[in-house]
Amino acid sequence: MGAPVLDTAAQRDADLAACRALLRSGSHSFHLASLLLPRRVSAAATALYAFCRLADDAIDLPGSASARALDQLRAQLDRIYAGRPAAQPMERLLSTVVEQHRIPRTLLGALLEGFEWDAAGRRYPSAAALNAYAARVAGSVGALMTLLMQVRTPVLLARACDLGVAMQLTNIARDVGQDARAGRLYLPLDWLADAGVDAQRWLAQPHFTPALGTVIERLLAAADALYQRAAGGIGGLPADCRPGIHAARLLYAEIGNELRRHGLDAVTRRAQVGALRKARLMCAALYAATRPAGALNYASLPETQFLVDAVGPLATASEAAPGGPACSAQGRAEWLIELFERLQQRDQLAAPGEPAAR
Repeated sequence: MGAPVLDTAAQRDADLAACRALLRSGSHSFHLASLLLPRRVSAAATALYAFCRLADDAIDLPGSASARALDQLRAQLDRIYAGRPAAQPMERLLSTVVEQHRIPRTLLGALLEGFEWDAAGRRYPSAAALNAYAARVAGSVGALMTLLMQVRTPVLLARACDLGVAMQLTNIARDVGQDARAGRLYLPLDWLADAGVDAQRWLAQPHFTPALGTVIERLLAAADALYQRAAGGIGGLPADCRPGIHAARLLYAEIGNELRRHGLDAVTRRAQVGALRKARLMCAALYAATRPAGALNYASLPETQFLVDAVGPLATASEAAPGGPACSAQGRAEWLIELFERLQQRDQLAAPGEPAAR
């Protein structure tokens, strides 16, 4: 007698549980991101994060194994967009999400392209080139998450891409030393040259200097400008999504502030945001979530325009209206308190010497 066949709902629940287990065991950052979302969005986001997790793991494989793993992920997208997902939890779940949320393949393809650039060890001659990379590995995620929130308005997609790029620039600034020790360099080469830093010589022996600090500050300033642009767009998201997205914006921007407090040294230490400061930022996120949408009349970054164009101009009346589903102030407060409690639990469970999840 064969194995029992699960019904659709049971299969979906089993696939979701498998993807969540993958994130818990393999990615603090992706798992944390799922905590920053209302439950109605987090299930779909889990499929996306699981795909990101597998792609992220692929670029760390040695030599040709990385290229083969990325080819397998591209083959998964082929099957998903052909409507023939394999009997594998992430693939089945992501196929459902792609269909339900009308996700263009360009967005997921851009994500894989960015991971390919990582695997190739690509360097970035200018800030525009670095933005093109950040658009793929993070701007695409911002656009994808906006679609999962049932928002397709071009200007809000553009602001979501701004936030993704800003967060990636912050990641790069924070991880300068860690990346260098792995042989990776993301800082714009022309900025390093402007500061008198020989990129190849520095990479051979990474160390902090005031000149390097000026490049890191320049990167943080670029991120800050994008955080400011993104803030206005968050007010146009559904009300129950705003606290989490504001929290993500403020927490990542605070990593930059923490770097500044320690003299911009991202080589000998890795910036972390402490629990007390997180608590204050959570309160700030809750307040910001009550504010209306801000200035939205910025053009897309040239490097992210292709992501916005891929979604297209069509938006329903309900999608175009700022606010989306209503959420009471009490409900937002209870949700944010629960989120902060989870964050504190993760801090307490972090192993000695291991940075807590951010």
